[in-house]
Order: sequence, then C-alpha cells, then structure tokens
Amino acid sequence: MDVGLRQFVIDAWSWLNYKPVMAEAGRPGSRAFPELAKTWVPPYELRRLAAYKVLASYDNNQAGQLAATGGDASALERRELGDAANLVDTALGYLLGSEQKVAVEGAEHADEETPTPGAAEAAAVQDRLRKWADKELLTFRVQQAERTAVLLGDSVLALAWNPEKQRPTLRAYDPGFFFPQWDDEDDDFPHRVHLAWELPADDDAGLKARVRRVTYELGPIDEGGDDDADGVGASGRTYPWEPGRTSNVTCYLTDAEWLLDDLKSGEALDHLPMGKASFRVRSDGTELNRLDLMIDFVPVVHIANTIPNGGEHWGRSVLARVLQALDELAATDSDSSAASATTGTPIIGLAGARLPVDRATGRPQELEVKAGAVWQLGETGRMDALDTSPQLAELRARVDHLLERIAANSRVTAAGLGTLDATEVPSGYALKLALGPLDALIGMMRLAREHKYRLLFKMVQRLYQAGRAEGWTVGETLPARLAWAPHTPTDRGAVLEEVVKAYGAGVLSLETAVSMLLEAGYPIKDASQEVERIRAKAEQEAAARVAEVAVRRGAQVPEDGDGQQADGARATQVLSTGATR
Repeated sequence: MDVGLRQFVIDAWSWLNYKPVMAEAGRPGSRAFPELAKTWVPPYELRRLAAYKVLASYDNNQAGQLAATGGDASALERRELGDAANLVDTALGYLLGSEQKVAVEGAEHADEETPTPGAAEAAAVQDRLRKWADKELLTFRVQQAERTAVLLGDSVLALAWNPEKQRPTLRAYDPGFFFPQWDDEDDDFPHRVHLAWELPADDDAGLKARVRRVTYELGPIDEGGDDDADGVGASGRTYPWEPGRTSNVTCYLTDAEWLLDDLKSGEALDHLPMGKASFRVRSDGTELNRLDLMIDFVPVVHIANTIPNGGEHWGRSVLARVLQALDELAATDSDSSAASATTGTPIIGLAGARLPVDRATGRPQELEVKAGAVWQLGETGRMDALDTSPQLAELRARVDHLLERIAANSRVTAAGLGTLDATEVPSGYALKLALGPLDALIGMMRLAREHKYRLLFKMVQRLYQAGRAEGWTVGETLPARLAWAPHTPTDRGAVLEEVVKAYGAGVLSLETAVSMLLEAGYPIKDASQEVERIRAKAEQEAAARVAEVAVRRGAQVPEDGDGQQADGARATQVLSTGATR
C-alpha cells in the first residue's frame, strides 16, 4: 500500500512542520489558505506566507479553527485566552521601551564650549530629522512595523517622496506583500523588490478581482530624457549625496494591476504579462511605468525580528520556540474548564430516592443540582458525589508549569511577564539576574534592527536631497540611528549619585552626565537644552556670590567676570544641590 509520507524539511520555518497545514512542503496550507493557491504567488514563497498565516491565527485566538481545517474536529472546542498575543505585546513593550528618538552622531557635542568639527551640522540634521519624525508619526509607524516583526518575524517599511508635502512619507506594509528578488544570494540588498497583493472583486463598482504589483528596480539610467532636467551627462548622473562621483544606476518605479482572469498558469509574480497590465497614474498625470525616481537605492527597508542565519534573510517570531507549548496550554485550559464544571456542579448518584413523577407523562422527572434542592431518600437510600477537585487542582498546576516553560523558553522570563511573585525575589540583584535572559533577548532584537534604522534615516536624508528640499544641501549624509529607552526600570537614585560623584571628580563631562540622567528616566526632554540651563543657572549663582563678596569688601563687581567659578565646578554644585533637594 502506498503511504504518503511527510517530507523532512529544515528551513527558516521548519519549527512549524508539526502543523498539518505546513506538513506538505510543496503546497503548504493549500486547504486552510486557498488564497495561496493563486497562480501569481511564487511557489518558493508559499512556506513563508503560510507561516505568517499560522502565526496570525495564534494572535487572533484562531489556532483551534486552523487545527480543525487539518482534521482535528475537537480543536474547535479549544479555549484560547490570549496568551500568544500577551507574549507578543510584552516582548514588543520591552523592545520599544518608553520612547524612541532620532539621534545623529556628534550632535551631542554641539553645545560644548569647544564643539567638535561637524557638531553644529550634526545638530541641525538631528533637529530636521526629529521634525520629520513628528510630522510622519514615526513612533506610530515604528510600533506598527515592530509588532508585525515580533509576531511574524518580519516587517516592511517603505519611503516615498511627496512633492506636495515636500518630505518623504513612511508607510508600514505586511511582510506577506513583500517579495524581494536577489540577483546574487551574497548581495546585502535586493536589486528588485515587489510589493504585491490581491484586490477583491467589487460588483457594485463593476471591478473584477485583480492583483496589484508595485515594483522598485535598480537599473541603468535611460539617457533618452532631458539631460538638463535629470542631471545625466555623458558619463552618468551625479547624486547630491556623492557630489564627487558619477553613477549610471537609478531606481525605477512601476505600479500596475492585472485581472486574475488574464493570468495563466506559470505566470508568477516576477513574470506577469506586461502587455495585459493596467498602469496606475500619479496625481500629476504621470504614468507609473518605469518612472525614474532619481535615486540610486530601493526605498524599502525589511526589518527582521532576529538576526538571520547565514544564507537566510528572514527573521523568527517570538512565538517560534514556544508554539507547541501554547497548544498544550490551550488544551490544558480546555480540560480545566471542563473539570471546573463538574467540580462546581458535581455528578451525583442516588440510590433509594423517591423521584418526582411528571403527571402528564407518568415518567420520573430529572433531578437538578441546585441550591435549596431537597430529595427524599428511603431507609436504605444513599447519595454519592463525584469529587473532581483533585483533578482540577492538578490541571491548574499544569497551567502554571506551562506558563513557566513558555516564559523561560521564550526568554521573556516570568519576571518579564509579571507572573513572578515579588516575595520570591530576595533582592534587587536577584531580580536583575532573573531578568538576564530578557536583557539578552532585547539586546539581540535591537541589534538586529540597528543597521536597518540607520539605513532608513540615510534614505530619508537622501530623499530630502533628491527633492531639493529647503535646508538640505549637497554632501554626504550623516549617520543617524534610532535611540531606544531602557527596557527595564533603573535605580534613578543610584544613577544620580553616580553621576554627581563622577562629574565632580572630573571623569565625566556635563553632557555625558545629563545624557546618563536622561537614559535613567529623568524628565529631560532635550539634553543640550538641559546643559544650557544648568550652565546658565550656575553662572547666575556664581555672579550673585561674586557680587555679595564684592559688597562685603566694599569693592566694585568686575565687569569681565573675573573670579567666577569654572563651568565644571558650578555645574557640579548645581547637580549636587539638585540631589539634596
């Protein structure tokens, strides 16, 4: 007898192979997710897209419904109480911290008495980037993208220059719409990127089902246009961020739609028939068919939740290692609910009882277990109740055990999830040790994103330069990053004491001292402005003391400021005074 065996597959999503919907390597999820069977979806992307669908079902408490499509009919009765979503949201909260800020390297030295070269320019760029972040709701977009990345393992951010707003716009996309094309697997970035999704039919508007594909592609510059307009010369184009170098590469944008009825078998996403395409038109009437964007990069950033393995490009969900434990937890919750029903309303056996008779049918009536019920028993009557409380206690203990395993194996830890009893922690040092795995997890997740956000802010600066926006001059873009707040509470008193002692001893600058207070959670909105206020207050107090001494001696106060204390000593006194207050 021919028995169909599952294929043994090891890839970025092999941790999902225990799911029936992922067992078939060739067409995973074909029954559960019929939309993946569309002809335009590339076959090599099916496992990734199916994995996203499975993870989304856990986030929406629909894992039981998904299991039922694989043949487990009893899974429909499974209780799902939001444990997966809680784990995702908790990890997301620790990743994001209390706030995120744009920081340009060197900007913190702009307010020093002897600023380093380029510090003023860095501070100006930082100010402009922060204003852009406020206008584009950067924190909101980051939270959109990061929750998707923590849940699914990947997320996508796309930039576009808006000529009306005169700034780059930022949008977050579902990673299921993201289809990068690498010419060489060793390349750091793809040369062609598709953002594609299906548009359902609209009978009221008379529209059939379509597939929309937005394509960014790097290619040689078409020199058939106006050289004066696009800056293309005989040797190539000079971009404003590389004024001393010419390039023959540009990025082309194509935005088109195809009717699903027009697509045949074998016409996958990268080989859709251009002759049947319907190109979209921009608000100014320009057809989006290989539109030259006047930039030499693809303005799409893929964010991975974890550092990919060698040869891989995709991240891993925070649920990946504990997915089977979440299944066990849902099953145990269901069993616990059933056991609690029999414990609260037990099964009772009666012997020798006089049952009431229904006068209409003459048959004995069923007895109900409720408060105030009275049953008449004969001389040899007996009542026995089935006690299921020991089983219920065991099930509840198993729930606690599974929660501990999930907390440990996900590295969010019981302390991070808030399930750790505070009385079990003997000291703050013990709590810090308990949070050690969480610290490592967040450190790894932030490291995986460090370069991607640097790349995002580099693209923002270059789009401003390409759009010839006011204030953005020709020159190399400055390195900027996304600064995260601490993910766990800090001992603010200890940090303040450390700052005062270190600054008073002269081993820390005033700027560094204020930055440490800012990172510790003190309500300092801008470090440079806080430094200016500290110095101004120190100078006022020093001037007042000099004037008081002069009055006592009967001398005139020097106009040139002689006798004033050094900035370091004055600021130390202000910090010390603030600590005692």
